[in-house]
Amino acid sequence: MPPETAGNETVTPDSQHRSLAGRLPQPFRDFALLARFDRPIGWWLLFWPCAWGVWLTGAGLQHALVLWLLLGAVAMRGAGCVYNDIVDAELDRKVARTASRPVASGRVSRKAAWLWLFALSLVGLVVLFQLRWQAQVVALASLALVAAYPYMKRITWWPQAWLGLVFTWGALTGWTTLRADRWDVVGALYAGAFFWCVGYDTIYAMQDREDDALVGIRSSALRLGGRVRAGVALFYTASVLLWALAFWLLRRDALALLAILPAAGHLFWQVATLDGSDPANPLHRFRSNRFAGALVAAACFVVGNAAA
Repeated sequence: MPPETAGNETVTPDSQHRSLAGRLPQPFRDFALLARFDRPIGWWLLFWPCAWGVWLTGAGLQHALVLWLLLGAVAMRGAGCVYNDIVDAELDRKVARTASRPVASGRVSRKAAWLWLFALSLVGLVVLFQLRWQAQVVALASLALVAAYPYMKRITWWPQAWLGLVFTWGALTGWTTLRADRWDVVGALYAGAFFWCVGYDTIYAMQDREDDALVGIRSSALRLGGRVRAGVALFYTASVLLWALAFWLLRRDALALLAILPAAGHLFWQVATLDGSDPANPLHRFRSNRFAGALVAAACFVVGNAAA
């Protein structure tokens, strides 16, 4: 799909809000696109594990921490995208879906991108100061993983696994802000989030298989080949089992297991309807994970408050 034009500039073809992004004046449009503000699915996927960690502690809705973590997810997801585009500018120019990104296309200079990254990171720093020191240490421990992520697609067929470590770290941060015990519970929750991320990012990578193969970018979608659906099914099954384990460890009764069934059903639907021959299908299934994350959040809220 060719990029759509807005004035004299381009809006990336997979934007969820092309018309809104197109109305922004320059240079605000390009900076918004650079931080992926036009594609909120990314910060939803970063935020939901944070909410899981908070709500599984039994904190309930009254705790303002969730709102701070939402702000942090928006800012840090944007910062991560800016950093990724700076590192990947040369590769992005060779892939049809990413060639029109602001840094790859030259519409935003690397210097301006670094300044924008710094500004977004300052917002993240404000959020960090709202956490107790144990959670601050946990959050900062993820920075090395974040910095290494853009290089993983060059050295491993499983960059999605590295993203799984990074993008679900909020489960650990949210939990340790309120509790410093029951590491078995939060460990199982985080492990389930890891496999969920590997699954949905494998679906996302299906969009770029042809271009990735031509330019030498590695991904789990390429590695799995014709077994992508089976691979995603395996990842999602592992995530559901691990979430169920986390709930069972916290509260050993049927409610703990029943709570995860709606999310399991949604993930099963994704696998059952996944069709790589339709370019729009993987993107739609990927974006639907904002609902999967919400269903897991609801389950964490129910189980956490029942166990409190």
